[in-house]
Amino acid sequence: MQDREHIYIGGAWVRPMREAAPLAVVNPATARAIARVPACSGEDVATAAAAARAALAAWSALTPVQRAAYLQQIAQGLKARADELARLITSEVGTPIKQCGRLQVAGPLYAWGQYARLAAEFAFESEVGHSLVVREPVGVIAAITPWNYPLHQVTCKVAPALAAGCTVVLKPAETAPLSALLLAEVIHAAGLPAGVFNLVTGDGPGVGEALVTHPEVDMVSFTGSTAAGKRIAALCAPSVKRLALELGGKSAAVVLDDADFAAAAKGIVAACFQNAGQTCSAHTRMLVPASAYAQIKPLVAAAAASYAAGDPMDEATRLGPIANQRQLERVRAAIAQGQASGAELVAGGGPLPTGGFFVAPTVFGQVDPASPLAREEIFGPVLSIISYRDEAHAVALANDSDYGLAGGVWSADVQRAVRVARQMRTGQVDINGAPFNIQAPFGGHKQSGLGRENGVYGMEEFLELKSIQMPLPPKAA
Repeated sequence: MQDREHIYIGGAWVRPMREAAPLAVVNPATARAIARVPACSGEDVATAAAAARAALAAWSALTPVQRAAYLQQIAQGLKARADELARLITSEVGTPIKQCGRLQVAGPLYAWGQYARLAAEFAFESEVGHSLVVREPVGVIAAITPWNYPLHQVTCKVAPALAAGCTVVLKPAETAPLSALLLAEVIHAAGLPAGVFNLVTGDGPGVGEALVTHPEVDMVSFTGSTAAGKRIAALCAPSVKRLALELGGKSAAVVLDDADFAAAAKGIVAACFQNAGQTCSAHTRMLVPASAYAQIKPLVAAAAASYAAGDPMDEATRLGPIANQRQLERVRAAIAQGQASGAELVAGGGPLPTGGFFVAPTVFGQVDPASPLAREEIFGPVLSIISYRDEAHAVALANDSDYGLAGGVWSADVQRAVRVARQMRTGQVDINGAPFNIQAPFGGHKQSGLGRENGVYGMEEFLELKSIQMPLPPKAA
């Protein structure tokens, strides 16, 4: 058992101000606690916010190149502990170890270096006519992050905020805070000035809401469920805080009639089952031509069969456990509801490892577009196949969702695929399984959120625009 008794505030590791029962961090592969972390209170939040406020003026006054040097030090510190991070994240969320280095660690390592470069190169000032347009840091940022990609989601907020000149109070997910605590160790070793980065641990109602409503917080950046995002937006409304929300999704992958069906089946199953389906941008709706359903169904079943759940520390495992007990129950309930709805069970069932939060990879066919299977985010390895009549019908089904985070189009004709992608009301679309681009903007339409992360777009979220009108030259006599 790895007990963590301290939080990070004002450049130091300190004990919480109140004694409270610690929060257990549970390994989802064994259902056993592997660590305990402090349950902070509103007093700790207030101390952290005050430290961030006190550090803001000096940090934002540094040159971008000076801030970039700190970020580069953090990037190097994380790189030195990359193997440790992969093992730690696998133990706290269950991502298979062979995938963890690529999915959970490599991206954040790249992003810290990327924001070091962007901080040094970004044009914080420009001239528009007789105005000087200045991009200034928003101020104190409350960063609230989820458990599914614990280091990646922290990095997507903390790194660009620091690059922009903001100071940060981070609250990681209470079920997966260990990688964030390791990041705090790296930040401390990098010598970041006291108060620029602060970390408090605890749950949403007790700590998250205190952070969101604190008067010293200028902006909230949140990643999590749409329901929680709506609650945070309501709490921010009275003080009109700046807000960035990266929320849920129910993304559609459209398989056009000229696509390579075998490649599409393999690619869409991978895009759905990655990280045990616990990815907000997972392609969980597969839209196929009705005339090709019988041909595509066995291809999907075969692809799903290669994702048998297993021990995430085993190099051969492709599908790990669900990250926590609460989410496991939600996924199992959704599968049971799908079976009761009359949808065709294409893949699912079979033996599962004992002792952890495992669920069989599941595919439903002939899913009713109006059913919960097709409309509600499940956040597990559950794929719904929906049939369409023609291309226009496919686009209509893809857009028939409260969400709009991601999607895909598969076609032998890339230009045709792009034409369909342009009609999809979603923040990003992959053509024929094209890989994720960490420099491109990531975020959603509709109830998938507000704002964008990644690259220069992510840093701009933490900047305010100011126009300074310069005096016009005197007119010639």
